[in-house]
Amino acid sequence: MDVLYWIIIAAMFVIAFIGLVYPIIPSVVFIVAGFVLYGFLFTFGHYSYLFWIIEGIFTAVLFAADYIANLLGIKRFGGSRAAIWGSTIGLLIGPFVIPVAGIILGPFVGALAGEMIVHQKDMKTAARIGIGSLIGFISGVFAKSVIQLIMIGYFLYTVL
Repeated sequence: MDVLYWIIIAAMFVIAFIGLVYPIIPSVVFIVAGFVLYGFLFTFGHYSYLFWIIEGIFTAVLFAADYIANLLGIKRFGGSRAAIWGSTIGLLIGPFVIPVAGIILGPFVGALAGEMIVHQKDMKTAARIGIGSLIGFISGVFAKSVIQLIMIGYFLYTVL
């Protein structure tokens, strides 16, 4: 049974990594679910207050990394709040409209549309801001994957 339990816990972590590129999947929820499942299936005895504090800090950093990467990518290329909102909406809707390419095209098109509609920017400027959104998204995915690896690594260090 232990092997089956570990497979289920590992599946939670794998789903969390899938959530990095499909933002509709809440990555951090699946990571924490893996921790809690371990507690229910094995024991909560390995977890100290320090464990939960450290994992809580990493969770906050995970949320901040996503927002900050998008913000910096758009702001660096001259975008406004409209581009940030458009990028976020595009990121959520894009994968449903165009299943694979929507992950990349959604934030780009959303930021582009936000700038063109709200601030009447020309296509070239709006496209540059859209590229900034895409760079921010990719940077955020990279940063969040590192943070998630650290969270899982600390979990494994604690329980093994």
